[in-house]
Amino acid sequence: MTSGRRTELTDELYAYMVEHNPPPNAVQRELIEVTRSKFPQAAGMQVARDQGPLLALLVRLTGARHIVEVGTFTGMSSLAMAQALPADGTLLACDVSEEWTAYARQAWADAGVADRIELRIAPALETLAALPQEPHIDLVFLDADKDNYTAYWEELVPRVRQGGLLVVDNVFMNGGVIDPDATGAPAAIREFNERVRGDKRVESVMIPVADGVTLARKV
Repeated sequence: MTSGRRTELTDELYAYMVEHNPPPNAVQRELIEVTRSKFPQAAGMQVARDQGPLLALLVRLTGARHIVEVGTFTGMSSLAMAQALPADGTLLACDVSEEWTAYARQAWADAGVADRIELRIAPALETLAALPQEPHIDLVFLDADKDNYTAYWEELVPRVRQGGLLVVDNVFMNGGVIDPDATGAPAAIREFNERVRGDKRVESVMIPVADGVTLARKV
């Protein structure tokens, strides 16, 4: 059952929306092009054009000073968030690829925010488990291997402060989550979405941004 009015997001309407959002700055534009050139088969892993401005706005709205990102790729999301941080803010970026994140490091340096970002190349579960147990994280962006989303969630939620925000990407899995017989990553995200919906530690809303985004506030 549906209620209210829903506007179909056509290619033309999406282009209109992008035009009316903050445009990517020079470093972000260069990173978009470099990613497409160097990793044409994987470029779809880069956050969508509408997500960068959203992440930056969420950093400012929450007054975040300590961010944890799980899944960095070539660094577009971390770049957008770091540029929105105050000068004394920090962002911990978790990834396993030196190759991909080399381009992230260059973009962070070019944008003058490298001093705000700590990159840890290691399995993210190990990195998260080693963080202080007390709630200290203001904002999380989760965009990594889908099979481990629930495990990442369980490491992160206790460490997010009251009122802090968790932002989770790809919760639609290209529509695969509505298939009760889904397997692989769509099945993992389907299970994860049910876990979040029933998690009393957060209040959450799923929104149709890019491939689906969940915003969850720690209560």
